[in-house]
This record gives sequence, C-alpha cells and structure tokens, in this order.
Amino acid sequence: MLTTVTRRLAAWPLLLCSFRPLFLVSVLLAVLGVALWLGFLGFGLALPAVPGGPLVWHAHELLLGFGLAAVAGFVLTAVPEFTASAAFGRRVGLGFVALWLAARLCFWLSGVLGPWPAALGNVAFALALPVLLTPRLLGDPLRRQYGFFGGLGALALVTAGFHLDVLAGHYPMRWLHAGVGVMMVLIVVAMSRISMRILNDAIQARRDRGHEVDEDYRARPPRRNLAIVCIALFSLGEWLALPVALNGWLALAAAAAMLNLLNDWHIGRALFERWSLMLYSVYWLMALGYATLGISLLANGVASSAGRHLLTLGAMGVSILAVLCIAGRTHSGHALDQRRWVPLAAALLVLAALLRAGAGLPGAPAQVLTLLAGLGWLTAFALALRYLAPIWLSPRPDGGQGCEEPLSEDNAPGCR
Repeated sequence: MLTTVTRRLAAWPLLLCSFRPLFLVSVLLAVLGVALWLGFLGFGLALPAVPGGPLVWHAHELLLGFGLAAVAGFVLTAVPEFTASAAFGRRVGLGFVALWLAARLCFWLSGVLGPWPAALGNVAFALALPVLLTPRLLGDPLRRQYGFFGGLGALALVTAGFHLDVLAGHYPMRWLHAGVGVMMVLIVVAMSRISMRILNDAIQARRDRGHEVDEDYRARPPRRNLAIVCIALFSLGEWLALPVALNGWLALAAAAAMLNLLNDWHIGRALFERWSLMLYSVYWLMALGYATLGISLLANGVASSAGRHLLTLGAMGVSILAVLCIAGRTHSGHALDQRRWVPLAAALLVLAALLRAGAGLPGAPAQVLTLLAGLGWLTAFALALRYLAPIWLSPRPDGGQGCEEPLSEDNAPGCR
C-alpha cells in the first residue's frame, strides 16, 4: 500500500518542482484568507481565535502564511538556477508544503491547541529555508547570493520573535511590522534578478521590431544597496521604538532611496511592456508606502495603515503575482502568458492598494473602500488561481521532468 502511494506521489505533476505546490497553496490562502477577513469586517463572521486577536491573524497569514509560502517556492526554484547547482527533488517540495499546511492548521487552531504547536510549526518552516539553502547561498565565490541569505535568515528571526512574544504573553505586532521590511528587502533583491531578464527582453523585442535602443538595462548595486539599507534602518528603528520623528525621517529616506532606484528603470518605451510595467509598479508602490508612513509619523506621531497596505497589499501583492506568472509558467515549460487577465489582475491589485490607502483619509467611506480593496485582491488572485493552477497540476507540455525553462519554443504555448 505504501509503495503504491509513493509511486502515485512520484508521478503527480504538482510535485514536479518545489514551487508548484507552494505557489498553489499561497494563491489558495490569498483567496481564502482575504475572503474570511472581508466576512469578518462586513458581516461579523468569526475568525480563528489566535493570540493577539483578528488583526494579528490577518497580518500574520498575509505575511508569514501567503508571503512566506511564495518566497519559499521562489527560492527553492531560483537558488539552484542562480548557483548552477542541482534542483531539489520531489520530496523537498512535498516536505515543505506539508510543513506549511501543518503550521497553518496549528496557528488557526491555536485557541484550542495553545501557542506551542503553532510556534514549532511556523518556526520550523521559516528556519528550514536558510538551513537548506545556506551552503549554496554562501558557496557562491562572487557573493551574489548574500542578499537572499540575509533576507531568509531575517524572516526566520521575525517568525521566531513573533512566537516568542506570543509565548511570553506579549502583543506580537512589532515583529510583523519588521517582517514587512524584510519582505520589501527580499523583493528588491529578487527583482534585481528578474528585471534584468524581463526588461532586456523587452528592449531586444523593440530592437527586433526595428526601433533604435542604445543601452541595455542594468540593476546597479549602489542604488539597490542604498534602498536595502534605508528600508532595514526604518524597520529596525520602528522595532526598537526609536523617537517617532526619527522613524518618520527614516521612512522618508527609504521612499527617496526607492525613487532613486527607479532611475535605473527609465529605458524608454520598453518600460511600457506589460511585464516591465508590472515590475516597475512594485517599486512605485514601495516608494509611496514608505512616503506615506514617513508623513504620517511626522504629522500625527502614528504609522498609518495606509502606508503598510501600500507595501503589503500593493508592492508585495503585485510582486508575488508577477513571480507566479513569470517563474510559475516558464519553469513549468510554458511561455509567458500574453492574455488580458494578467494586466487586469495587476491593475486590480494596484487599485486595491490605492483604495485601501484612501480608506484612511479624513471623511472617506473607510468601510466601503476597504471592502472594495479586498474584492480587488480577491478577484486578482482568483484569476491567478483560474489560469495558473491547471498548469501546476498538469505535466509539462515540452516533456520536461524538472524546473528548467521551456525546452523548445515550439513546446511552450503562450496562452494555455
């Protein structure tokens, strides 16, 4: 019996590459988690009873449930490619998704089971990533992977710190705020890799159509590193509860650094191709988010939820959607999807972030705008579920048996 189950699992296309099950559960949680949150806000439906209450549940599942699952799927696929090492086998993907599901169950039932099972499950998942990947990340003689090493280690620290505060009976939101900063740093690190290919492909496509484009795109380390340092300083200052005015200026410094980083992206009309524009919008949302946080801290002495939602619902949501559409298709043997649902989903997430930020304006219909923002998020990820899940549940169209990109252009359908 066990042998039969093992054979079936070995033949299941969902386990062909580690990102497939992790991307699938991340999209499912994006839909389910926000649907439950909207039910709570709009109709008073009960949410899982967790230490800290409904807001902690919502923030934790968005960041350390949905976000961390997407990060895990990306790095387990990208790091072997970036380090020219062997891909991880089916057992790795199965093990990570099983641990993630157990962690979700324990956290959602922590009102019944107590905080220890959730702490063990979530910390084990977050810590397993740097433990597994550190030899490859630090083994690169050119030190190109240190950003991923630092980001994954920081996410594990945030997860452990959150649950230590819970176990000690403290309100753990400070760790989730710090986790948003870590996620922004990881987005900057990852997008420096993704954008090099996406933007230069867009430039080459314009050249192929007869347009003159003088320069290629380069993700320059000085601007990227400055943005990472500024984001890290603001996150650390907020975690340490430094004077409000200082944190406000640090947030504005992070916004300025992100705007400075956008100067690398001004490559002419190639920027307005769908994939380039989607990635470009992530940095704008990040800059607006930190600017909003800085202004609110300096004006009111309180970090606004508008700024945090521009970072999470906006920058994190759009960047994860982009990774699902780009890595989730190409490493499944498909070409990039050219159908209209992709820009529609990205536009819905940008609009949702702006609506949610607008809910904090004086006199604004906060509940209506919040519900509309949630519906925008739900629609965007429901579209992703509709068009991407069948790909992850099916064999590769090119006959490949791993995570490699399409083996040939002929076997890489663009809209299947």
